[in-house]
Amino acid sequence: MPANYSFGPFRLDVQGKTLFRGAEPIALSHRAVALLRVLIDCAGAPVPKDALMEAAWPGLAVEESNLTVQIAALRRVLREEPGGERWIETLPRRGYRFVGPVIANEPNSAPLVSVAGVPETHYAKSGDIHIAYQVMGSGPIDLVFAPGFISHLELNLENPWWSRIFWRLASFCRLIRFDKRGTGLSDRVGFMPTLEERMDDVRAVMDAVGLKRAALLGISEGGPMNILFSATYPDRVSALILYGSFARSAWAPDYQCGRPASQLAAWLKEVEANWGEALSVERVAPSLAGNEEYRRWAGRMQRASASPGAAGALIRMNNEIDVRHVLSVITVPTLVLHRSGDRSLNVNNGRYLAQHIQGAKYVELSGDDHLPWVGDMESVCNEIESFLAGMQSAPDPDRVLATVLFTDIVDATARAAEIGERKWRELLHDHHSMIRRELERHRGREIDTVGDGFFATFDGPARAVRCGRAISDAVKNLNIQIRAGVHTGECEVMGKKLGGVAVQIAACIKALAAPDEVLVSSTVKDLVVGSGLRFQSRGVHVLTGIPGEWNLLAAI
Repeated sequence: MPANYSFGPFRLDVQGKTLFRGAEPIALSHRAVALLRVLIDCAGAPVPKDALMEAAWPGLAVEESNLTVQIAALRRVLREEPGGERWIETLPRRGYRFVGPVIANEPNSAPLVSVAGVPETHYAKSGDIHIAYQVMGSGPIDLVFAPGFISHLELNLENPWWSRIFWRLASFCRLIRFDKRGTGLSDRVGFMPTLEERMDDVRAVMDAVGLKRAALLGISEGGPMNILFSATYPDRVSALILYGSFARSAWAPDYQCGRPASQLAAWLKEVEANWGEALSVERVAPSLAGNEEYRRWAGRMQRASASPGAAGALIRMNNEIDVRHVLSVITVPTLVLHRSGDRSLNVNNGRYLAQHIQGAKYVELSGDDHLPWVGDMESVCNEIESFLAGMQSAPDPDRVLATVLFTDIVDATARAAEIGERKWRELLHDHHSMIRRELERHRGREIDTVGDGFFATFDGPARAVRCGRAISDAVKNLNIQIRAGVHTGECEVMGKKLGGVAVQIAACIKALAAPDEVLVSSTVKDLVVGSGLRFQSRGVHVLTGIPGEWNLLAAI
């Protein structure tokens, strides 16, 4: 028999028949305590009313109204803690159910073991990488949760602070959680993943679960990835929810709510020296900074989720994230949540997101905690539940975010005249075959060909750049050179074709490329952070028919 049960800030002493909040006992009748014990023993399962009445009034015939009074007393006590009203769920004509996560502390045993319904951990294959995921709940809405900095699927559920938000979300939806590659239970990698690779991981998990479409919830750095995913695959996203997130991480003259370089340096130094010792709790969870139990859990989760070196590499990569130019492409219903006193990410980050995503709903919550499961968690979940319940089906997307690649043969007219019409046709045939092989290998989609020019699109900019370089190398065997232009932007969907300004920009960039050069826009460079691709500036240019000046770079 367990010595006590723990859930959220509460502890039920079974032997002493007393409920505590922290170290403070709570005044409850012995009947209410008996009811709570039975509900917790059956956590996650319905308990009939007659079984509850027998536990509280053994051998006595009592009116059902007595049960109602005692359940109400329990709820009044539990509601004092944000999120508490959801610990006990009423099942009409069936009884009641304890819906929160419960931890049982076994006698003479230090480890805590969850006794609530613990979901199984599964793995989805994303390329060669295994991505750990779990499915919780069975509600009518599918919600994919993208974690922030680090996570650990199983440890997060063992912790009463972390787990309560997941069970709360799972009370009204089917919640799909995953660990990013390189963290938690997913495969460790020798390099930190790009946003493009993280998008692939989300898609792999959705495919493994059998989701054609789902709502996406991203916290902190999980937000930019969800932004990119929603813009790239709007047909697979029913809604986008961003909590405590950002469009750009680093400070810039035109983005002053970003993190200053001095703060980044201090954070990296702290990671190197103190990783696994409840690092940054004062910033991300100030309301629990003095809670030693929480600090022990936080330190353990850090150690299990990533090594100090991996954590530092992830921080450096996140510092280079910038998806501001993607925000205008978002067409799915969007909710932005941010706490006004967030000490980790300034509230202006959330305001910026809402201002630049068309039609986004913005809710500013009170509190200083960055982590949603700390502080007034219930307000966060209430806003999410209300938004998802009230959202309307998004129309079929007529615009998407895509990376466009244009290529053509350098001095094609002169070469055709040099070798003659028949050999030129043979050369074009071999040229087209080589390009199509590289497009297939890099997941590109051929949109059109005109003479010696190719127009293709990709769902990730790094793949497009690598494909351009591979094509340039391959056609050298034909004794020809190509030039290529790459740009990522909003494209209009026209049946199986794509059009729009982004296509025109890529074509203009291609026209400025030197022989054997893959020339890209600065937008592409910003989106391939962490890919290992290197670029060399080619200066600022004016593109024919396109407003403004454009920074162009060559992939080297």
